[in-house]
Amino acid sequence: MKLNYSIRTILVVILLSVSFSFVAKGQNENNFEISKNLEIFISMYNELNKNYVDEVNPGELMINGMESMLETLDPYTVYIPETDIEDYRMITTGQYGGIGSLIHKNGDYVVISEPYEGYPAHKSGLKAGDRVLSINGEDMIKKPSDEVSKFLKGQPGTTITIVVERNGEDAPMSFDLDRENITIDDIPFHGMLNENIAYIKLTGFTQQAGNKVKDAYVELQKDNDVQGLILDLRNNGGGLLGEAVNITNIFVDKAQLVVSTKGRLKEKNQDHYTRFNGIDTKVPLVVLVNAHSASASEIVAGAIQDMDRGVVLGQRSFGKGLVQNVIPLSYNSQMKITVAKYYIPSGRCIQAIDYSMKDEDGYFTKIPDSLVNEFTTKNGRPVFDGGGIEPDVNLEPRRFSQILSSLFRKYLIFDYATKYTAEHDEISSPEEFYVDEATYQDFMAFLSDKDYDYTSRGEKKLNELKKAATDDGSFEDISEEYEVLQNAMRHSKEEDLITYKEEISELLKLEIVSRYYFQEGKIRATLSNDPEINRAIELLEDPATYGSILDGSYTEDKAQL
Repeated sequence: MKLNYSIRTILVVILLSVSFSFVAKGQNENNFEISKNLEIFISMYNELNKNYVDEVNPGELMINGMESMLETLDPYTVYIPETDIEDYRMITTGQYGGIGSLIHKNGDYVVISEPYEGYPAHKSGLKAGDRVLSINGEDMIKKPSDEVSKFLKGQPGTTITIVVERNGEDAPMSFDLDRENITIDDIPFHGMLNENIAYIKLTGFTQQAGNKVKDAYVELQKDNDVQGLILDLRNNGGGLLGEAVNITNIFVDKAQLVVSTKGRLKEKNQDHYTRFNGIDTKVPLVVLVNAHSASASEIVAGAIQDMDRGVVLGQRSFGKGLVQNVIPLSYNSQMKITVAKYYIPSGRCIQAIDYSMKDEDGYFTKIPDSLVNEFTTKNGRPVFDGGGIEPDVNLEPRRFSQILSSLFRKYLIFDYATKYTAEHDEISSPEEFYVDEATYQDFMAFLSDKDYDYTSRGEKKLNELKKAATDDGSFEDISEEYEVLQNAMRHSKEEDLITYKEEISELLKLEIVSRYYFQEGKIRATLSNDPEINRAIELLEDPATYGSILDGSYTEDKAQL
């Protein structure tokens, strides 16, 4: 399709408008470069469309050009086309129009992962493990999950017909659902971990997140003797800055600086202070973070740490300290553009120095000391920049076996949970349910004809050694030793199922529990066996150690935790 006259006219008008605005502001060298390169770009775009050997799609070509331009900047400056506005609305408000279910791709099918309790997918009878065949008569087999997701989402009140294939059923099953306004709860669970320690799990910072945390805490206070609180921000990717300030405000007094935003345009720099009297400014507080706690999560954890208001426990956070504004563009599209950086009360910036300085699990690698600057908390404790929030109490992240990773990635634990659910109408409570010996033996039998092999880390390193030795011609000299090492490292899937039975059973338990008790049940099932939560409880029940962390006298040797 050729560029028609109207499109060329629009491009010329855009160029003239931009050029006129530059003249009005006073032409300078930078404006000339922009004007010149816009003209070159339009010429190239037009010539490609007229002369390229194959037919081109002008719209797709332009979007690819825009996205490639933005890729040279930070990862968070992005173009949002009109078709993705619904996804953006979900991120900021926690709401979208749809059926209320997670989905994933497995082979040729998109599969229902987890219906949200009380929403259309759940109410209609759709179950985790159902394979989507068609939506409103259109074939969904072999379609990518993001495309299927767009079919599932839509205006609340509209009807959608989904045909699925279910294990144990001879024929496809059809479901008619009315889409609803789906609200993702930022707090999937809050409760008491024992008589005195309260717990709030926060998964996002959408609109009203601050009020939800406040209401949850007030409710726990009302019915219990709360002597300590764990605020769990692990795997919380952040959200709205204002809600981070509001959540911090629950635990600190009015008029406290929480975060400053500073960018190239000085007039847009802002200091964000707490606006209300705190709900509880004295309760001992532990904030849990990990490598996937980002942005607003890091503002809360960092502000609490800088004010010496509570203890941060876990692993170094992600290091996303950039502020984005959403700017409307033509034709209902938008651009999310980075305009500033976050600075927490001590003056340090959360932003990672280098986006690439993370290992394969997403955790920070060692940052050179020469790039790190020291700051101090309210009590004079040293804290550092360089990327993310370094916890006051640093725990090693849990690393799981490769056989468990393989079973998880290939959806074999998910598929067995589907089988188990079809055979069991109910289970005991999330706290009481466990995978017994008979269930684990049944799981092993289920795996007998499945492919879940993998290459261990040692085997990967050995393969790299062989390649390097082969490349430089020395492999023959070490071939015998190589064979000995290869035999020693060769793993057995069946033996690994026994060796790693405990951790495999744990994940199997969580997947099964989620089928009966949804997200809340999954969280409840993890609480008693979570090393970071257990460490936080011990810390809150040890006032001397808790206090020593905040006054700066704490050392790992002194802490009997």
